[in-house]
Amino acid sequence: MTELFEPLTVRGTTIPNRVWMSPMCTYSALSDGSGVGAPNDFHLAHYAARAAGGVGLAVVEATGVLPEGRISPYDLGLWDDAQIPAHRRLAAAIADAGAVPGIQLAHAGRKASMERPWLGGGPVPAAEGGWPVVGPSGIAFPGYPEPAAMTVADIATVVAAWADSAQRALEAGYEVVEIHAAHGYLLHSFLSPLSNTRTDNYGGSLENRARIVLEVLDAVRAVWPADKPIFLRISTTDWVAEDPEDGRAAWTVEDSIVLSRWATDHGADLIDASSGALVPASIPHREDYQTRNAALLKAASGTLVAAVGRITDPATASELLSNGSADAVFIGRALLRDASWANNAATVLGARGRFMRQYDYAV
Repeated sequence: MTELFEPLTVRGTTIPNRVWMSPMCTYSALSDGSGVGAPNDFHLAHYAARAAGGVGLAVVEATGVLPEGRISPYDLGLWDDAQIPAHRRLAAAIADAGAVPGIQLAHAGRKASMERPWLGGGPVPAAEGGWPVVGPSGIAFPGYPEPAAMTVADIATVVAAWADSAQRALEAGYEVVEIHAAHGYLLHSFLSPLSNTRTDNYGGSLENRARIVLEVLDAVRAVWPADKPIFLRISTTDWVAEDPEDGRAAWTVEDSIVLSRWATDHGADLIDASSGALVPASIPHREDYQTRNAALLKAASGTLVAAVGRITDPATASELLSNGSADAVFIGRALLRDASWANNAATVLGARGRFMRQYDYAV
């Protein structure tokens, strides 16, 4: 029997197996009218299918804690109580299909106000509903608009918004909340010296650059029940050594190890170990380009870690757990291709998947 299909209890929440649906943006929410930011029938079918397909945990895609924190006008949101009923319907559908419902709360920072990827993905013009973007410093992501450097008051507003959204997520019935601090979005841009050149308490030292992340964790933990887990998604590395123009250092695996220890002290229960996307970079093509960093993080930090990235076959997923590299795996593109990837993996590995019986049907 593989560990992949054994339950994992985090705080008071038991997740029935270790194959989890990674939060992946679908850019399919309404962009105008009364349903802005609310899940619709597409989201219901999309997530319920993968829950029925055998995942133990389904984490709903990046959900904006503020309207201006969305990656695109078509992102989900939880900045308004009016969005709760639609999220409650989605969380219930995931649970009814046998998976634990989770949600990723996010702010896109300097990478906000973008068009949907299949339409080119460039900045949305103001005349078409785009909005000004913000970041720790006035440093733009290449090819994107320059962000306004956030004031201390702006930071406090964002921290409070994360807590408010977490409270709404709880009311909607989500069992796990994940804080998005990866992929070049707001919290990651504070962490990395490549995008954060502040000289106040939110810039400079690693402790200062991590301050907003820990404040968000504290604020969310204050409203999130003690028996429910909080995950933190981070980019373990920026995949560059330094800024080629001025030599500023980048975010590294060593930094991620330190942050993971701090995050655990501030109420995080698991690190979701992704990487990159702060700046354009050359990322290795090897299959374990990302999961090897998850293993380093788990070994050095002592916290629960979920691996993600190019995990496409059951044997690889199972080995990551059996060799101690991770405590769970997040599956992304493979689940987009096959909603029943988890059930199929269970069959391959000789385990029992969702809704599978103890006998085989005669053929």
